[in-house]
Amino acid sequence: MSVSSPAGKTDTNPDLEAARRVLTLEAEGLKAVAQGLDGGFVRAVEILHAVTGRVVVSGMGKSGHVARKLAATMASTGTPAHFVHPAEASHGDLGMIARGDAIVCLSNSGETNELSDLVAHAKRFDIPLIGIVGRAPSTLADAADVMLLLPGVPEACPMGLAPTTSTTMMLGLGDALAVALLERRGFTPEDFQVLHPGGKLGRTLVKVRDIMHTGDQLPLVPSGTRMRAALLVITAHSFGCVGVTLADGRLAGIVTDGDLRRHIDGDLLAATVDEVMTRTPQSIRAEALGVEAVAKMNARNITSLFVVEAGRPVGILHIHDCLRAGVA
Repeated sequence: MSVSSPAGKTDTNPDLEAARRVLTLEAEGLKAVAQGLDGGFVRAVEILHAVTGRVVVSGMGKSGHVARKLAATMASTGTPAHFVHPAEASHGDLGMIARGDAIVCLSNSGETNELSDLVAHAKRFDIPLIGIVGRAPSTLADAADVMLLLPGVPEACPMGLAPTTSTTMMLGLGDALAVALLERRGFTPEDFQVLHPGGKLGRTLVKVRDIMHTGDQLPLVPSGTRMRAALLVITAHSFGCVGVTLADGRLAGIVTDGDLRRHIDGDLLAATVDEVMTRTPQSIRAEALGVEAVAKMNARNITSLFVVEAGRPVGILHIHDCLRAGVA
């Protein structure tokens, strides 16, 4: 990390020393979590993978913030999940939890009073309960079907009071659960795009087939067509070009604005498209990513690409289609 330093700030500055101490302690905490993983983690993944309903994640205070993040990460990577606030659960939100669900409760102390009704609800309706705790024995650790115990690493807070290392370890362990579930489910980039249609990451996974024009929208003429007729097809569409197909439907060439300018001095209207067209035009596959199409158009200074499968045009894509889809 490179930042400009105010006057008087050096590598021995107490602020930098505090920051390095915190990051080192938290990194050691994450390393200890990784080294301590055992069959309990595997069992937790098996329980969550077998859920037919939703994974309900809960926690209070700082653990609650981590729980919200865990629920969001699971939901966005193929594991239906949501956060339930433990205090709200005691006032009606227990109705959001049913048989077929699983509950993941986070508590560093393992003695969070607000979680008691969630734990009781899990036991009453035989709902699997996974506890991520920092102390055992404890109420939550004893009640959980699977207990994931955080290692006894000191908090980065010099007073040992503010949740710092403990919440970092919870966060890392939660991500480990989410990613293990993602891999078990065979979650793909295509699945990710379905769940993230509005995000930047999702837009980078938009495929050509999702935004291309098909059917009657394709500007195509058969080989041998006179340019007079081809110009009418170009005018009737909005791509500034026309594709030329052979008798078997394969794409033989393309007539673009550039081709028209190069032949303007001759008897253009009397010529055939075969005399004017650019042969072996640039094309792209329907399964290619939209970003690939943009890169190809930019590299060759063109604005349209025919989408070709087995040599035959199945669609056409304009740079404006990519921009409208947020692909750039």
